[in-house]
Amino acid sequence: MNAQRFTEQNLRRLGLLCALGAMLAVSAIPSTAVASQNTVASQTEWKTDCPGKPTIVLVHGAFADASSWADVIKRLQKQGYTVYAFANPIRSIAGDAEYLRYFLSTLTGPIVLVGHSYGGAVITNAATGNPNVKALVYIAAYALDEGETPTEANALGGGHSELGEHLILRPFPGGGTTDADTYVDPAFFRELFAADLPAKDVAVIAASQRPAAASVFVEPSGTPAWKAIPSWYLVAKDDHAIPPEAERFMARRAGAHTVEICSSHVAMVSHPGTVTELILEATGCR
Repeated sequence: MNAQRFTEQNLRRLGLLCALGAMLAVSAIPSTAVASQNTVASQTEWKTDCPGKPTIVLVHGAFADASSWADVIKRLQKQGYTVYAFANPIRSIAGDAEYLRYFLSTLTGPIVLVGHSYGGAVITNAATGNPNVKALVYIAAYALDEGETPTEANALGGGHSELGEHLILRPFPGGGTTDADTYVDPAFFRELFAADLPAKDVAVIAASQRPAAASVFVEPSGTPAWKAIPSWYLVAKDDHAIPPEAERFMARRAGAHTVEICSSHVAMVSHPGTVTELILEATGCR
């Protein structure tokens, strides 16, 4: 039997494919994103000598790698910030959060944590109980509540994601018949993830996807850090991966400082300036 089909059948029995329309992010792409028409204080002069300037840690989502933050990193570094783009394993919410928690323990001073898509679920868990994390920034991301899964979060506010209908499954070592790597079907990648980017760039992204374990999208989240840490949220109004309705619901529930822009799911790629401004706002260094 075909390995992919065998794995899919077993995952369906376990309910792991039910509405997986979740998350997720993208891998590295060329810097050809369109300019933002909606910006957050785009003309603001930010202080480069701000006392207690935080370290900024960026966490990518599923089907992505750290280089998806490239244009944002350049802008933050220009403002004098120390920036790290964390390598997210995308194997389990609890495990990925623990990995990030260990990484954060090596840093000193205040921290601003930024998560895109599934990366939001990771920062939500990793920051809990860490007094150094002063702000959370969600970029079209999962700000989950305790016991909530990414799949369940897609339905918040009446949202619906079609992403789960266009996933390709491939087995991975140790996954057995109960888990598998998930990839977005390249034929639907632009429509679902990056409709505001040139087709030639999206083709590169789709070809270089980093997979996510299917089980992460049905794993319940732990105690959310946003209950104790101030948060900021960017809603991508043209998002076809995480429904904008769900993003608004999560932002409101977290009491986040919220902005909305006309963007696809990959706002940090198509609107890096706007995303950078929101992160800078969260640092408090005006």
